[in-house]
Amino acid sequence: MSITLVAESRNDLGKGASRRLRRSADLVPGIVYGGAEAPAAFGVSHNELSKVITNPEFFSGNITLTLDGKEQAVKVQAVQRHPSKPKVLHLDLVRA
Repeated sequence: MSITLVAESRNDLGKGASRRLRRSADLVPGIVYGGAEAPAAFGVSHNELSKVITNPEFFSGNITLTLDGKEQAVKVQAVQRHPSKPKVLHLDLVRA
């Protein structure tokens, strides 16, 4: 089974911008880095992410990230979760 995440790039960076993204748009902030390209900040739907995060392959296999219409193979580097709520706070991906 292949996992695909559809994300939208974002330009607002920092703690306040991430909080606004989580609260108003119900998006999870994230970053993809590694390889020859520059790091790119993105936001992914929390509902979409919570569906695929239950799959064990999400943490061990390659994921296809569609960012602004361009697909790239990535792996999960880190997932930050809320300590008491079932929410994902941040997602780090590295290019495969």
